[in-house]
Amino acid sequence: MTYHVILEEQEEGGFVAYIPELPGCHTEGETREEAIENIKEARDLYLEVLKEKSTTKKPRVEVFPLPG
Repeated sequence: MTYHVILEEQEEGGFVAYIPELPGCHTEGETREEAIENIKEARDLYLEVLKEKSTTKKPRVEVFPLPG
């Protein structure tokens, strides 16, 4: 899947990068290249955590009629 990266140059120096499709996935770097490398790593970690959460065993739920 392709994600969009927003890269913002900061007035005080450095860059902030984030991926709008992945809420909370953001990073920074002193250079444009460093910020891009950092956002790749942040994306990979973000997706890894999502995968782990989706494979965590969910509690089993049963629905059945209870005779009165």
